[in-house]
Amino acid sequence: MTDWQTHNASGIEYLERPGSGPVLVLLHGIGSQAASFTPLLAHLPADWRMIAWNAPGYGASGPLAQDWPQAADYARALTGLLDTLGVNRILLAGHSLGALVAASFASTHGGRVARLLLASPALGHGVTPGLALSTAAQTRIDELTQMGADAFARARAARLVHDPDTHPDVVEMVRRAMAQVSLPGYAQAARMLASGRLLDDAERLVVPTDVIVGEEDRVTPPEGAGHAHAALRDAARGRLIRVPGAGHALYQQAPAAFAEALAALVEPAR
Repeated sequence: MTDWQTHNASGIEYLERPGSGPVLVLLHGIGSQAASFTPLLAHLPADWRMIAWNAPGYGASGPLAQDWPQAADYARALTGLLDTLGVNRILLAGHSLGALVAASFASTHGGRVARLLLASPALGHGVTPGLALSTAAQTRIDELTQMGADAFARARAARLVHDPDTHPDVVEMVRRAMAQVSLPGYAQAARMLASGRLLDDAERLVVPTDVIVGEEDRVTPPEGAGHAHAALRDAARGRLIRVPGAGHALYQQAPAAFAEALAALVEPAR
């Protein structure tokens, strides 16, 4: 297993494992970061080039200019990063909030995405941008502001893991990542989540798309993943995978199953 290398381009910090094979781009969720994908390294082919970004406003990535950005704004930031790196054709996987970004990017840059994986997809709350936030999104911002990142992470991390008492190591991985979120990046992401409409982008996709979710996910339940899968056009609709015994922190709790879904992306792409 080759370790990540940390880079920064176009104002975006990203982790990369070099490789001469397919290029896999990984987009994390609202309470996570690029390094959260580390458990996958041991389960994917060594020749794959893997790129995991820290979304705008996360890690050393600069926040977006918009106070209330849309998924398309994050997708433009991703476009800028890939253009700077000279990467034209990718396998793309977005987890949770990252699924909103991935679907937005693939809906407008279908020629650059060989295949797409929507993992534990957040559908978005569908509120009108610029108006009152959804209660769930406002609560996220208020709790982070009042509690601070460390206490915020301790309060939330276990909910992302199925049977957390049996998997304290996974809870700790989730907690460490969540404890690094900060403002304004997290608030921007929460606003994007509030106005997100994943199903609208899913209907526009022409890229072959698979959907994966943990059977025990309480944050983005399997029913929502089913709605995302059903919204896809017939020509784009791939597999719907439900992973037993896994919660929302899917690629941390079940990295082998997640990697298997990723590995299957490359066969139709060749």
